[in-house]
Amino acid sequence: MRDYIQPDPWSIIEEGFDKDRVKASESIFSIGNGHMGQRANFEESYSGETFQGSYIAGVYYPDKTRVGWWKNGYPENFAKVLNAPNWIGIGVAVNGEILDLNSCKEVTDFRRELNMKEGWYSRSFDAVLPKDVVVHVKVVRFLSLDLDEVGAIRFEVTSIDADAEVVFRPYLDSGIRNEDSNWDDQFWETTEVASHISSEESQAFIESHTLKTNFKVCTFMESQLYLNGGQIDDKPSEEKKDLKVAHEYVQSVKKGETLALHKFGGYTVSRNHDASELVEAAKTALKKATEMGFDALLEQQKQVWAKIWETADIAIEGDVKAQQGIRFNIFQLNQTYLGKDSRLNIGPKGFTGEKYGGSTYWDTEAYCLPFYMATKSQEVARNLLKYRYYHLDKAIENAQKLGFVNGAALYPMVTMNGEESHNEWEITFEEIHRNGAIAFAIYNYVRYTGDYSYIPEMGLEVLIGISRFWHQRANFSEPKGQYVILGVTGPNEYENNVSNNWYTNYIAKWCIDYTLQQLENVKDGFPEDYDRIIGKTQLTGNVTDYWREVSENLYLPYSKKHQVYLQQDGFLDKELVNVEDLPAAQRPINQKWSWDRILRSPFIKQADVLQGFYFFEDHFSTEELERHFDFYEPFTVHESSLSPCVHAIQAAKLGRMDQAYRLYLRTSRLDLDDYNKEVEEGLHITSMAGTWMSIVEGFGGMRMVDDELSFTPRIPEQWTSYSFKVNFRNRILKVTVGKIETEFVFEGNEGMAIQVNGERVVLRPGKPERV
Repeated sequence: MRDYIQPDPWSIIEEGFDKDRVKASESIFSIGNGHMGQRANFEESYSGETFQGSYIAGVYYPDKTRVGWWKNGYPENFAKVLNAPNWIGIGVAVNGEILDLNSCKEVTDFRRELNMKEGWYSRSFDAVLPKDVVVHVKVVRFLSLDLDEVGAIRFEVTSIDADAEVVFRPYLDSGIRNEDSNWDDQFWETTEVASHISSEESQAFIESHTLKTNFKVCTFMESQLYLNGGQIDDKPSEEKKDLKVAHEYVQSVKKGETLALHKFGGYTVSRNHDASELVEAAKTALKKATEMGFDALLEQQKQVWAKIWETADIAIEGDVKAQQGIRFNIFQLNQTYLGKDSRLNIGPKGFTGEKYGGSTYWDTEAYCLPFYMATKSQEVARNLLKYRYYHLDKAIENAQKLGFVNGAALYPMVTMNGEESHNEWEITFEEIHRNGAIAFAIYNYVRYTGDYSYIPEMGLEVLIGISRFWHQRANFSEPKGQYVILGVTGPNEYENNVSNNWYTNYIAKWCIDYTLQQLENVKDGFPEDYDRIIGKTQLTGNVTDYWREVSENLYLPYSKKHQVYLQQDGFLDKELVNVEDLPAAQRPINQKWSWDRILRSPFIKQADVLQGFYFFEDHFSTEELERHFDFYEPFTVHESSLSPCVHAIQAAKLGRMDQAYRLYLRTSRLDLDDYNKEVEEGLHITSMAGTWMSIVEGFGGMRMVDDELSFTPRIPEQWTSYSFKVNFRNRILKVTVGKIETEFVFEGNEGMAIQVNGERVVLRPGKPERV
């Protein structure tokens, strides 16, 4: 665990330069705007250890799968988010010496800040170069949320002790590679490097395209020079190479004067423009940005973020680290996905690293959807569901490759375009529970928004494909006299190739039951859609009878001795050692133990049975939850980023606020404090939505009961109060929880009923109601 981030309610702050922290900070201080993102790499040269990364939403490469032993059914490719051409680079030299923090004699007053309230990243320091030149440097960078193809950098150099010659060398570079390339392939091909310098502008463009997927991208830049705040009209010289273009500005500055470069850059992509018009689109974007100027564009950025925080913020009084943690999570979620484009989704690392390929996992449906439903419009959440509907044909194709027939659909564990693109056997073929999370997301969306139209328009077709899969995946066991599901991996990836994983079997049963119910609902309420869907899917009554038989007779492993559902068959055959008996030196076990040892242990990477109790809380009593929580929590090592949030919610429901608070801190500061010792690889974006759930669903106790919002508010001892807002069916409700009472205020045109601690309360617009 690292602990160098300074506590602050609205900013992430690092003070002091430490080369050993550079890669971790590059992740933590990452910025994005939904269209693109980048790690917090230095703009100037850095010869120390660094992980350079810039990424464009939806642009990927199908890297050929690399495994030791090929098995039939393996995906041919592992789709990966691409490290895109670099536009942030600015070479800096003072009196002929290159500015490089790795080789400076001394670096003092180093400070980074990620201002989450206003959406910008800054860095400042004093540096003594090898020949004793002393400079003060301040850099501000942001990616515009409004002009989302554009980012802006203001790079200032002040000569501290003498007059100096300062050189700025802004450049574009397409000669980049992914660190996680399976075969060290070149993912990009550069087709054109161009520069345009006139008395009005200094622009450069690199046109390139991805191999195989053929995404065409124009990387662009334009720079302006300022001395002591006044613009200088000097034209730069230029240098063009096969993969790089640079402009060079040389300026004499007096002692104490400040030379600043304003650089605007970014990407235009063939996903959004005609491929032949990318340079013209880039020029249009640059024109808008430069006409506004850096300061006006930054002011616009602050206003857009202020609008986001109006509904997304969670305010905590009395605990700065807890406050900083939740805002960091909310900030990164909004940097990654804003819901504008239903072709896009949320990668587990967002724009902060290459691990997990930047692809879509079941995390979106299980963890992210509630956050986006409640903090944005329902159209944003609907776009996430559309994404899966548009990939239904691919899900059917994925199932066909594994031997399933008649329209059975297996959604991929990892995907960019609907095809399965993961190459670990136990994940690709066995973590079939992801099908259940997608069906649950449809149910969750309809339950929360009241928008049933998605089901007859799109969702029922998805549910039919998923139910067909579950029916075919189960087989009848003569010894048990019931249907079983063999050879799976549940959410707990520390148990592979098991039979009758309870969570998988339970969600399969629920999926079939829910689909049968929706078939009846659509038949009664939307007969034209029903006829269209039945005609398209060729679904017959005999098939649904077979589904019902599987659902009603699906085996769910249970221990009468312990009175708990079992993770899977054979779980009690393990040596049941508690996590508290593990020496600290052996943690995390995924970095210390062999996989064989992990698989034979009882240790749980993340909630498995308890994940089912989280989804289907109203299927079980509080006493059953408590019994299962007490049985499984002692075996849980929480080495998945998705684990602590579910446990925090359930601990809060059980009134165990100290434990809930500890788990909340772990999920909210997972990356800030680097609990799993891996933050340099990138942030855990999708689990950040679980942090939001820990407060809203955990401490706030928000649920849907009888088509109304329900709350059972609790507050950690460490907090004075906390507040959050939710957008419920186009009405904004603010909830403020204190030590003594909870206040509810909502914006709307008519009254709204909610439930608080089991009692019905009618709210009137704008009038606070205290309970």
